[in-house]
Amino acid sequence: MEAGNEIGSSAHPTSLHPPVRGHASTGTLGRHLARRLVEIGVKDVFSVPGDFNLTLLDHLIAEPELNLVGCCNELNAGYAADGYARAKGVGACVVTFTVGGLSVLNAIAGAYSENLPVICIVGGPNSNDYGTNRILHHTIGLPDFSQELRCFQTITCAQAVVNNLDDAHELLDTAISTALKESKPVYISIGCNLPGIPHPTFARDPVPFFLAPKVSNQLGLEAAVEATANFLNKAVKPVLVGGPKLRVANAKDAFVELADACGYPIAVMPSGKGLVPEHHPHFIGTYWGAVSTSFCGEIVESADAYVFIGPIFNDYSSVGYSLLIKKEKAIIVQPNRVTIGNGPSFGWVFMADFLSALAKKLKKNTTAVENYRRIFVPPGMPLKHGNDEPLRVNVLFKHIQDMLSKDSAVIAETGDSWFNCQKLHLPENCGYEFQMQYGSIGWSVGATLGYAQAAKDKRVIACIGDGSFQVTAQDISTMIRCGQKSIIFLINNGGYTIEVEIHDGPYNVIKNWNYTAFVDAIHNGEGRCWTAKVRTEDELIDAIAAATGEKKDSLCFIEVFAHKDDTSKELLEWGSRVSSANSRPPNPQ
Repeated sequence: MEAGNEIGSSAHPTSLHPPVRGHASTGTLGRHLARRLVEIGVKDVFSVPGDFNLTLLDHLIAEPELNLVGCCNELNAGYAADGYARAKGVGACVVTFTVGGLSVLNAIAGAYSENLPVICIVGGPNSNDYGTNRILHHTIGLPDFSQELRCFQTITCAQAVVNNLDDAHELLDTAISTALKESKPVYISIGCNLPGIPHPTFARDPVPFFLAPKVSNQLGLEAAVEATANFLNKAVKPVLVGGPKLRVANAKDAFVELADACGYPIAVMPSGKGLVPEHHPHFIGTYWGAVSTSFCGEIVESADAYVFIGPIFNDYSSVGYSLLIKKEKAIIVQPNRVTIGNGPSFGWVFMADFLSALAKKLKKNTTAVENYRRIFVPPGMPLKHGNDEPLRVNVLFKHIQDMLSKDSAVIAETGDSWFNCQKLHLPENCGYEFQMQYGSIGWSVGATLGYAQAAKDKRVIACIGDGSFQVTAQDISTMIRCGQKSIIFLINNGGYTIEVEIHDGPYNVIKNWNYTAFVDAIHNGEGRCWTAKVRTEDELIDAIAAATGEKKDSLCFIEVFAHKDDTSKELLEWGSRVSSANSRPPNPQ
């Protein structure tokens, strides 16, 4: 946890009151866990019941400030906890032993890749069965209960197997506090017979955590700022580029402070979209190599100095390793380290501290902003449609752009929605989430459920391809049960379009569904849900008017028909470059 963001601060009103001493009879592991989750900011827990976690779920339900959200499967429960953590800062899910744990594994790996603190709780075997030669159900038939634990060890930052009440308090609190400090998921297994047994260590409400803020090495900070300021103040046309690790470093405000002070143009890496203010007067767009926003890539790659703040350079964000970036011109600012060109590197220097200190040392330099304004030509509008002409994807996103406000949030599914949503201009305080590092198709259904449950002040607009939707479609059901009001645009183009552009084959064509009928069947007259099919721009205009008007209190599912080859030009370029990177022959031995 960074400075000013301790659990137990005013951001968590439940921790302002002194802990209430409980009776020994109520001092149970289950109650302690429920109270601890509430205290760190979790108000909704996503779960799938199984016989090993049922008693624990009873204790979570008994906590008046905690809402249990039952999901259709564990994968979606994990994705929902991921989406919830993006909006609230921390999320939680509860599943059963092994069959549930191994199902949620993929979602927890995604949360790890995105630096999200997700508390993954598993109802484990009866404590008496540990150390015996017994074979239990929900296992692979061996008297070894560690398989699930071993799977989670590589995708969580801490693991706790609670099968003894004497050290349960310590194990639980250590795991949860580690998730918050490291901003990574943790795994907690709790013996199925333990949640309801009183124990003296749980005799009072949990004392709120105080997680000591990380403080930069002052000498290192000063040296890093001095070296960086010398480097940048000599540059003619420097630029700033924000990346996805701005979130984990809690440095969004410090980034704006630096941008205001230095006058450089500010761009965002694709995976950092939503973390950099696009209403800022010096914002120039997304830097994504060959598929950058028009004029943004040229300004960044022609700069004589660029500051990358919290970047992740992988094969996707580098467009198949084709970025025209020179290391000697780059300053790389990571959450706890600053590296300057080919020269010095400074550790234990925290991003927010560094950016704020650097803002006070840089000379104002607007040369690159002025260059950008000289060459900038506003983007063209989609060609006017004829009557009853099939809807084009670029026309769809023109209308989605008009829907955005501070009261909305965009969830972009893996696929062509990455590229189309990347071109949306986000108003101030409009949320934006996608999963670029892990790129698990189907993520957005669960993430929409979790984000909407956490951010009740925003209306979520989710853009989901038909191939991705088929992976995780069931939890539309949970959205309706929870009374959510999201708008889902299901883009029906007949397959895995992003994979077609990387490498085509018959495996990229999927069975077409009647998607609105599918959602209507799930709705089944219970709750508020409205569906529409859209084939033309006029139908789209009518559907959006209904979704934002008379149906604004319903979950709105709009199936948009698009031609299978109607993709963004960025996907065509990106796909060919990623394909080239994937198909490199082996190096000679």
